[in-house]
Amino acid sequence: MDTTRYDVVIVGGGAAGLGAATTLARALRSVLVIDAGTPRNAPAAGVHGFLSRDGVNPLELLAMGRSEVLSYGGTVLAGEAVAARRTTEGFEVTLADSRRVLGRRLLVTTGLTDELPAIDGLREQWGKGVVHCPYCHGWEIRGQRIGVLGTGPLSGHQALLFRQWSPDITLFLNDAVQPTDEEWEKLAARSVRVVEGAVASVDAADGVLTGVTLRQGPSFALQALAVGSRMEARSALLESLGLPSRPHPSGAGRYIETDAVGGATAVPGVYAAGNVTNLMAQVITAAAEGVMAGARINADLIEEETRWAVEGRFGPFSAASEAAVAKTVLSERAHGLAR
Repeated sequence: MDTTRYDVVIVGGGAAGLGAATTLARALRSVLVIDAGTPRNAPAAGVHGFLSRDGVNPLELLAMGRSEVLSYGGTVLAGEAVAARRTTEGFEVTLADSRRVLGRRLLVTTGLTDELPAIDGLREQWGKGVVHCPYCHGWEIRGQRIGVLGTGPLSGHQALLFRQWSPDITLFLNDAVQPTDEEWEKLAARSVRVVEGAVASVDAADGVLTGVTLRQGPSFALQALAVGSRMEARSALLESLGLPSRPHPSGAGRYIETDAVGGATAVPGVYAAGNVTNLMAQVITAAAEGVMAGARINADLIEEETRWAVEGRFGPFSAASEAAVAKTVLSERAHGLAR
């Protein structure tokens, strides 16, 4: 067991975790990042929408982030955190290899997993010919023949979004989507083709997406396919602390609920940031939320340390304790004496 008691233990070495770690290390906090090395966006060729880093390889961005954390005295530990428990001095985190670390505060930035429909060839094209976010990938596939695979009630909205990047959009209902009358009108008004029937396969040649084939019907040539995954927060560690994931209001998956600013959870001392609590966050958003969580945690530690300082300065005879004693002594019938 690592007997070092860190100010903050961060579980998750993605943009949110590293953003928080850099903020805390710059605030002269001892901080440990536990990184399992499984970033959600690893299949993607580049990160987009990240100011000054547009197009950077996701793994390269994380490598730069780790270097920044280390440069300010933070520690990055390769490993998978599997459980956490509260102790008298904070939190103890257990890794898969039985190592244990201690922290006064715990920040969880474990991200999410994308659950995809069980369609042949789909997973192999994920992050390549199969995309999910127009703001992440729309520019790269602009003007192409784009299909949208129906997966749920948000698929019609997704088709209308991608229509901004191409006039050639086809929505495959995939036996999973039933547009309302209003949605049919919107799709028709924006010249979005709609194809009924379940999709049997996502087709490719030499690793390049070529289209989709229906179970009972023809194949359709495409250059890109948009899929709205079901996003599930990686919440096992938080659940071990009594923080279960909740259905997201949009219906897009499950997330961990936190307060609006700083990522505080319902368990005091435990925080969450990035995709584990914000399913829709892009990389730059997750990084920013990590920075905000780091600042919030530092403020929380300062408040605690200030309380310790006050108690240490006045000992048991603080202003509050003196007021309590005076109230007792001077109250009615105190010591049997009428006032």
